Amino acid sequence: MTNLKVPSLQHLARNWRPDALQVMHQLVQLARNSPTFNYGPLFGAVQDMLLFNHPYEQIVEGMRRGIKRSDVLDNYLGILPLIRDHFDGLAPTFMQAVDRRYYPVSRELRVPFQPPLIFGVGGQIHFPWFSFWRRNPIVGERLSLFVTMVEEVLLQDPDLENAKFEILDFSSPSAKAPRELSVYDARDVPRVSAGQKTEMLAIFAEGFSLAQAQLAGMADAAEESRPSDETSKSEHPSLFD
Repeated sequence: MTNLKVPSLQHLARNWRPDALQVMHQLVQLARNSPTFNYGPLFGAVQDMLLFNHPYEQIVEGMRRGIKRSDVLDNYLGILPLIRDHFDGLAPTFMQAVDRRYYPVSRELRVPFQPPLIFGVGGQIHFPWFSFWRRNPIVGERLSLFVTMVEEVLLQDPDLENAKFEILDFSSPSAKAPRELSVYDARDVPRVSAGQKTEMLAIFAEGFSLAQAQLAGMADAAEESRPSDETSKSEHPSLFD
């Protein structure tokens, strides 16, 4: 059975659609075609650059040795130079991970949010959000929903309320073009109103429930179409019968 995982906050925003059936379709497709890798090594590379001052060439060589799949390696190496150039010359006084939070989408659905890192420079806390999707990054109304939720779940923390929240978008402008880095200051992103947010989240929660039911129905149909042991035996008799 294909399981529908509870999405992260950024996946909620990216897969939000104005209709619950459209949300269901997005989530079913995601569940049936889930990614086979993650971008964790790139967060390690950021830490190596900023905190430990490892040479860029050493980081690249470590990836070449550690990443066995050529397509995944090429993907990482298409992003790494952009990360290097963006953070070039920056010397943080500290860097740390942020504890996971949960955003209550509905009574039944709490969605996790865990930023990869924050760091400080000259008394200013920086909170970079890395968007590594090559195509279809979070934009427009979905970006407004994402930033609104992040502000509620993270930036109300007294230790982080003055953090500089930036979105680093590493997407490609077209299918065959290389990736580019676009940096957005979250202060410039319009927020959604309380009423609009409530409506958007209700649509997503309904779509999530529909997707769960759809995937369960697919699993039941597959189980019913599978031949039973008795049928298999009758269709394929033993040599000793």
